[in-house]
Amino acid sequence: MSIYRGFAGTYTNGDSEGIYSFILDTDRQMLDRTELAARLDNPTYLTFSEDDRRLYSVIKKDGSGGVAAFAVTPEGRLKILDEQISKGAPPCYVGVDRENHHLLSANYHKGTVAVYPIGENRGAGPASDVVHHQGSGADRSRQEGPHVHFADYTPDGRFVVAIDLGTDTLTTYQEAKGKLIRQDVLAFKPGTGPRHLAFHPKAPFAYVMSEISSEVIVLRFDAASGHFSVLQTIRALPAAFRGHNQGSAIRIPADGRFVYVSNRGDNSIVLFGADKESGTLTLLDRVSTGGEWPRDFALDPSERFLIAANQNTGSLVLFTRDPETGRLAATGSKLAVPDPVCVKFLHAPR
Repeated sequence: MSIYRGFAGTYTNGDSEGIYSFILDTDRQMLDRTELAARLDNPTYLTFSEDDRRLYSVIKKDGSGGVAAFAVTPEGRLKILDEQISKGAPPCYVGVDRENHHLLSANYHKGTVAVYPIGENRGAGPASDVVHHQGSGADRSRQEGPHVHFADYTPDGRFVVAIDLGTDTLTTYQEAKGKLIRQDVLAFKPGTGPRHLAFHPKAPFAYVMSEISSEVIVLRFDAASGHFSVLQTIRALPAAFRGHNQGSAIRIPADGRFVYVSNRGDNSIVLFGADKESGTLTLLDRVSTGGEWPRDFALDPSERFLIAANQNTGSLVLFTRDPETGRLAATGSKLAVPDPVCVKFLHAPR
C-alpha cells in the first residue's frame, strides 16, 4: 500500500483558511483526511524542494503580497520559516531550482519576475532581482499590460523561463548569482494569452497551455542557447464548443508519451498523445472533471492517478490513469476543499 500526501493552495476570500493537506490511498483509490496545514491568505500556488523538506507558497498579507517558506515535518505538517512581502498584489506562481538555491515568483498583476536567494535555514531571503515586463497584447480586456503567469527553471537549471499572458511572449533569462539577464524572447500569435509551460522529460520539446485561445503550443527547445521555436498549435476545446473558456494547467508524465491540459468552462481534462520523434500532439480523449472551473490538476508520484482541483465547486476529484493508453477514469472519490487553486504532492510516500 502507498500513501501519498498532497497539499492544496487556495483562495481565501470565501471559506478557505489557507493551505490544506490530504492523503491519497492508492490501494483504496481514495482521497482522505483533509486538514488545514497552514493558516495564511491566498496561498494560490505552491512548490516543493526536490528533497520534500521545504514548501514555498504565494502569500497575501495586509494588502500586499510575496512568498512564504515552510519546513515540512516527517508527519507532513508545515512550520513557517519566513516570508518576503512587498507592496502591491501578490504573485501567482512560485518555482524553485533543483539545488534549492533560488526561489522564483511570477506576478500577474505587476508583470514581474522576482528572484529570492534561499538561506541556510532554507527559507527565502529578500529579492535579489525583480524584472519588470513591458508591453500589451491584442485583447484589450485581458492584455492591457504585462501579466507574467509562470516563471521557472529549465530542466538543466541553466535558464529561467517566464510566460507573459499579457504580452503573448515567452522570455528566457540567464540567472547569474541571483540576477536575471534576458537571453531570448519568443512571440506568440496576438491574443494567445499563454499561461503555463511544461518541459518534455526526455526530448527537446516544451508545451505551453494558453488561457485566452485555449490552445496547446508545441515548442522545440535548444538547451544550449535557451531558444524556443513553435512546431505546432492545437486546439484544446471541442469543435462545437461556443461558451466561455479559459485554459489552465498542463502536465506531462515521466515517460513523455502524453500531455494533459485542463479547461475552465468546458470543465475538462484533455489527453493528447505526443509523437516521440517530432513532439507534435494528437488528440486522444477528454473527460469531465466532475466539477466546475478546474484551475489545476496533478499527477500523483506513482502517475497512476490524477487529481483535478475544481475551484468553483470546492472539490478535489480523483481519477485513475492507464499508463499504457493515458486514459483517465473517475473513481468516485471526491474531497471537499474550499476554492482550490493548486495541487502538489510530496515526492515520496508518507
